[in-house]
Amino acid sequence: MEPVAAELLMALASGTAGAAGQSLWERLRALVRREAAEAVGEGELAALDEDTTDDARARALADALALRAERDPAFARALTLWHQEAERIHGGGRGGDTRQEISGGTQHNVVFTRDVHGTINLG
Repeated sequence: MEPVAAELLMALASGTAGAAGQSLWERLRALVRREAAEAVGEGELAALDEDTTDDARARALADALALRAERDPAFARALTLWHQEAERIHGGGRGGDTRQEISGGTQHNVVFTRDVHGTINLG
C-alpha cells in the first residue's frame, strides 16, 4: 500500500480541501476509531486535529496508518479505498496533476493558483 502523504492529511484536517475534504477527513476519523485489537492512530489523529499545520504530527499519523495497515488486513483494505478516493478528489496534497514552474529571466505578475472562487486583480 502506498503511504498517505502528510501534505494530504494536513489539507484534509485543516479544511482547505473544501467540503469533499471535510467529508474525507470525517471518514478517516471513523475508520481509525472503528474497533480493533489495538487503536493505532487515534492519538496521532487527535494530535493533528489540534494543530493541522504541524508537519511532524501529519507524518506521525501517516506512519501510524501504515503500521496499522500492516497489522490489520481489513483496515488496510478500507484505508486503501479511502486513500484512492482522497487522491482522486484532492490530488494527494500535491495540487492535482499539474506542475507549475518559472525559470530564467525576469517575470512580472506571475500567479499560480487553483480553484479560484472570485476575482484576481493585478496592478
